[in-house]
Amino acid sequence: MKVTVKANANIALTKYWGKKDDKLKTPWNSNTSITLDGLETITTVEFDQKYTCDIFILDDKEYLEGTDEFKEVKEQIDIIRNKSNKKEFAKVVSKNNFPTAAGFASSASGLAALTYAGCKAAELNLSTKELTILARMGSGSASRSLIDGFAIWHAGETSEESFASQIAPKEHWPEFRILGCVISKKQKKTKSRAGMAQSVKTSPIFKVWYETAESDANKMVELIKEKNFNEIGKLAQANCILMHACAMTTNPTIMYWQPGTLEVIHKVLELQDEGKEIYFTIDGGPQVKIICQEKDVVEFKEILNSLESVQEVIVCKPGTGPRVINEHLF
Repeated sequence: MKVTVKANANIALTKYWGKKDDKLKTPWNSNTSITLDGLETITTVEFDQKYTCDIFILDDKEYLEGTDEFKEVKEQIDIIRNKSNKKEFAKVVSKNNFPTAAGFASSASGLAALTYAGCKAAELNLSTKELTILARMGSGSASRSLIDGFAIWHAGETSEESFASQIAPKEHWPEFRILGCVISKKQKKTKSRAGMAQSVKTSPIFKVWYETAESDANKMVELIKEKNFNEIGKLAQANCILMHACAMTTNPTIMYWQPGTLEVIHKVLELQDEGKEIYFTIDGGPQVKIICQEKDVVEFKEILNSLESVQEVIVCKPGTGPRVINEHLF
């Protein structure tokens, strides 16, 4: 059975940085996000006796056994195979419409699409909660991409308690916008998973980070429900800075920011001083995501495009969870 799924990336409004249980992939703290229309992965999965091994192709490049990319996909397919009692090998072909492994949450949309398509292809009927738990095993942030609109990934104490759920659907706030500033399309030097593990072990402010981050997640849930835009922006920005401070104080230092990242940050701070309703957040990478409202998109996009370091500005509105489509990739 062959199934193709389209899933959107998401941007964390309050972050997580560090896994409490590496085996279960549970985070130290709860975290919140917005699923984005505009940043998407399309993935086709097929289980069939004709395959003599698992096959993984991403953006027209085949990844062979021994690569990190193949390992990540095979581990997820193995989980699905075990749950469904499937014996056949699988072919997985995936495409992103945005830079891969560069700080735009491609692992979130990629593993969400893989999990959803893989379960459908294996004829596994799981609830949304069960799917988010399964997606979490591949990529923590993928659990949030299975949710329409605004989501929270609960830290939980057990695997069953660590799942993603909806804070509000996309219709709750259709005017909310994220502007993705592309600073670099190169893959980041330190992948988030490896960076997190080092921070947990060596950052002197890690304890401060996760205690603050749990409180921030709970605050963000209420602010989203209230549609309190400016307080959301302030909280997201402060939370982002503390997360990166945790990364920067890791030994050896994890520095995701590039000169262009700082150029955008300083421009946003300058606009804030002028009274503009604009805020920034940054995940594990150099790209800056601007938090704004629909009414300001034209103005802010023009300003951001004028900056020397900004290669492209991607406009995103609240998006949907994964959905099955009819156009297969093979």
